[in-house]
Amino acid sequence: MRFSFLIIDDKDTTVKETLELFENFPNYFCAGIVKDSQTALKQIIKLKPQLVMVQIPVKSNDANLFFETIKESFQYIDSMPYFIVLAPTPDYALTAIQSGFSDYSIMPLQIQQLGKSLFRFEKRNQGPIVSTICIKSHSDYKFVPLQDILYLKADNNTTDIKLLNNSNNGNNGDNNIVNAFKTLKHFENILPFYFLRIHKSYIVNINYVSRIYLSKSKCYLNYDEPLPFSLTYKENVDAIIRKINI
Repeated sequence: MRFSFLIIDDKDTTVKETLELFENFPNYFCAGIVKDSQTALKQIIKLKPQLVMVQIPVKSNDANLFFETIKESFQYIDSMPYFIVLAPTPDYALTAIQSGFSDYSIMPLQIQQLGKSLFRFEKRNQGPIVSTICIKSHSDYKFVPLQDILYLKADNNTTDIKLLNNSNNGNNGDNNIVNAFKTLKHFENILPFYFLRIHKSYIVNINYVSRIYLSKSKCYLNYDEPLPFSLTYKENVDAIIRKINI
């Protein structure tokens, strides 16, 4: 099973160190990096990471305010991620736990300590794995395995779902496309973390991204299908690059 995580840290050096430690755990995917609590809240709601690594102190230099902000944010999040606090001393441990954080580690973070924290996280995240999506078209219900979805393309208020060429989806040769009477925004909100929006018209399954051509703003799927990406979603493109670059 794969897990997504978000890093909240205003220091580039410690971000780099954290990412290097996670390279030892290939089933974890960095969905984003943010530098303050307000941006973090927006990204948690947008990206729906399962795990959040929080470096203290953050840019505001006010840890108590930061804890309070995160605590208040819980009411806006449907599915709470697992928060791990990273701090240079144990001074904030009680406040962190009282604020709803799940784990606490002393910096500098060591691989053994990270491994223990991830083990505790995984024990709490042993729920059922969503592997299929239901696409309704009038009275027709199609159950599509998520692993068969290559990308989704907006078509006004509907969405075209492009499947792998070898998918058995019952479309009888119509180019492996399933039409859904839902907006792309709807699918952005319900699909798991490995589906990322790269353009106002496209969501891609990052497991099939084979190349990103930055100068031409192109994202290639399965080596032969280029899709455009826009600067609006550059953070998501950066996340894909980190995943491919492991």
